[in-house]
Amino acid sequence: MTDIMKTRFFALAALALSLAACTQDELADDNRLPEGEYPVVIRATGLSVESTPQAAPSTRATVDGDWQGVQTVALKMGDAVKEYTVTATDADGYKSATLSRTGDPHYWTSRDPITVSAWWPIDKADITRMPAVKVAEDQSKLADFQNSDFISAENQTVKFDNPTLEFTHRTARVAIALKPGTGFTSVAGATVSLVSLSADNENPTAIKTYNASGNTYEALTAPQTVAAGEPFIQVELGGGTFYFRPQNDVVLEAGNRYKYTVKVNATGLTLDGCTIGGWEPGQGESGAAEDLGYSIQNDGSYTVYNANGLLAWNEAARKDLSINCTLTADIDMTGKAWTPIGDGAISESGYQGIFDGQGHRIKGLTITTDSPSGENAALFDGIGGNGEVKNLQLVDVNYDVKQGGVSSGIAAGNFGTITACSVTGTITSARGNSSGIATGSDGTITACWFNGTITGPNCGNIASINIGTITACYYGQNGESGVRFNYGTADTEQIFSGASWQPAVDGMNPALTGNDYQWALGTDGLPVLLKKQ
Repeated sequence: MTDIMKTRFFALAALALSLAACTQDELADDNRLPEGEYPVVIRATGLSVESTPQAAPSTRATVDGDWQGVQTVALKMGDAVKEYTVTATDADGYKSATLSRTGDPHYWTSRDPITVSAWWPIDKADITRMPAVKVAEDQSKLADFQNSDFISAENQTVKFDNPTLEFTHRTARVAIALKPGTGFTSVAGATVSLVSLSADNENPTAIKTYNASGNTYEALTAPQTVAAGEPFIQVELGGGTFYFRPQNDVVLEAGNRYKYTVKVNATGLTLDGCTIGGWEPGQGESGAAEDLGYSIQNDGSYTVYNANGLLAWNEAARKDLSINCTLTADIDMTGKAWTPIGDGAISESGYQGIFDGQGHRIKGLTITTDSPSGENAALFDGIGGNGEVKNLQLVDVNYDVKQGGVSSGIAAGNFGTITACSVTGTITSARGNSSGIATGSDGTITACWFNGTITGPNCGNIASINIGTITACYYGQNGESGVRFNYGTADTEQIFSGASWQPAVDGMNPALTGNDYQWALGTDGLPVLLKKQ
């Protein structure tokens, strides 16, 4: 090789080496990083912050957005999971923390973003597995409430120049604010629990809450759905146990806070309002109170105060004819579909419970049937031998039976007791009997009245067919008699058009011996029910 050729060869070699070195430097600085030189250190953020009332600084935890309560987390890169130390400072009020590991950490191998997951608490028996959410059954102590929290940051992208993980809560947070309602002057000393919860992953089906402050109680739950109509909030106060049953499914989602403002009444719990939103108070918007409209007493009886509650009792009573019902408010059923309860064919198949209107009104009940099979229109299809309906006023009913069934204000068939009830409105049957109170009665009807329009074959203002006992009942003038066919005892009297109903009041009240309600003349000239003083 000539000197000139040698010189060219070495020059080219030197150039190649120079280029290679330049390329390695670029890779090291721009993309690939040397193994074992850049440990993964991450800033942890994201937990909403709220100081738990009564919580000492040393007892704060993730539930309050405070990283002091976390010592280590599991950090996953690829298939590898390692335990990382958590370091938090008061520089930002412990709102964030640094995740690091001194021995055998995860390393950056390039400047490309990486996918990372992390969680707390850690299952020491198997650190590679994120533990299922399992909360404490008794969270009445602060530590047990706080330690029921689970947090994670799952499959997040972490950048080399801004390595940050945003953690979220894996639990749902439920807060209940109690207020005294009817029958209570104070709710101090209450015991509040969440019930009807899912047992998945060995979670408790009932949780005793933590009294966070004043009359506010809190608990953490696993994400789940509590079905509409199931007892959800239980309050023990003054020797009684009361329940709130939501009107709609309660979907408890991870990271959300659900605040219910609940009144405790002697008849049960009612909902004043609810807020569903972020973990931190003030997040989310107030929603309409999802009030079921009823409460259930220890004996299974329903206390009802709105249309939804009455429909719920209707559904339950058609399955169990012995369920009692007590109204605590007037109810507007306009636009609501109603299915008559029981079967009026025989005593045993009728309603066997006690329905007490407590002097309240059910307005606008509308029933229309158009079935050749003969469906009836009435509040009750049948009242059984043990059944009792009392102290109730139906106002502006509209019953229309277009084919073969009967139409009647209170009951198609009565084998039980109807006391101090009234009906106004329009009652029609194309082919069957129509009546203001009971189409066929083999029981007793006492101190009741009807004022309205009845149409159809064999109409009777009080009853179409009576083989029982009717006492002190009155009706307005509409061309029909009090009882169409009487085979028992029937004491009925007509109030003529334009005449005062005061004689009806005077005639009905003596028959109500021992009843809690009596009749009085109302402002519209018709009798109304008033509680005895």
